[in-house]
Amino acid sequence: MLRRSTLILLTFALAIPLAVAQKTITAEEAKSHIGEQQTVCGKVVSTRFANNSRGKPTFLNLDRAYPDQIFTVVIWGSDRSKFGDPETTYRGHRICVAGRITDYRGVPEIVAQERSQITTH
Repeated sequence: MLRRSTLILLTFALAIPLAVAQKTITAEEAKSHIGEQQTVCGKVVSTRFANNSRGKPTFLNLDRAYPDQIFTVVIWGSDRSKFGDPETTYRGHRICVAGRITDYRGVPEIVAQERSQITTH
């Protein structure tokens, strides 16, 4: 009896983190999840490396292009080398980005600091 209950508990303990890890939201849904740790998925439809701007950010806009973007992935210049040439690498691809969603001037965004935060699909 002890074995069976231990096996059941172990099964549930392993299944719960997998279910949470697989949950994703769309770029459109991100605005309802500001402040949350989430994985946001969408197609990179426009990109920009602002190498003359402070912080040298790279912007990856999902599902709608700038200036009508609905979600942005930001990669700061200090982390850029970890991603190679992100504005070219990801353009046109479906990606998922994991991290804390913040709001910048009414547009939800995630700052990607590590390559492992972004997966392509």
